[in-house]
Amino acid sequence: MSTEPARGIFEALGDPVRRNILELLGDGDRPVGEVAEALGVRYGISQPATSQHLKVLLDVGLVTVRPAGRQRIYAVDPTGIEAAMAWLQHFTDTFSQPLDALETELVRGRRERRSTRTESGDPGGEQPHRSA
Repeated sequence: MSTEPARGIFEALGDPVRRNILELLGDGDRPVGEVAEALGVRYGISQPATSQHLKVLLDVGLVTVRPAGRQRIYAVDPTGIEAAMAWLQHFTDTFSQPLDALETELVRGRRERRSTRTESGDPGGEQPHRSA
């Protein structure tokens, strides 16, 4: 995924109202009126403002819309979510290898400490208590 589409997705997700819309739609498809009602209660925004937020999400590919009679039904678009995740995967891949290597070294260090304690006859690795 190129940087430009990713930028649009993440700019859209930068707004808490639009993130809330995705959370609402994540629970199931909803007509614009239901989305507007939920946002009106939470944020005090109007139906036209809700429609503008939905248009931003639609334009960047995070939601789809279909007509159902006189209503417009919105749904999360898995393709847009997958595109964002694919872009983020680059960073996961970049950092996972060094983190895996660090985990290996930590495990190796624990084994070596246990081995040293066992060889020295100190199974618990605790120092004896000294009285003053």
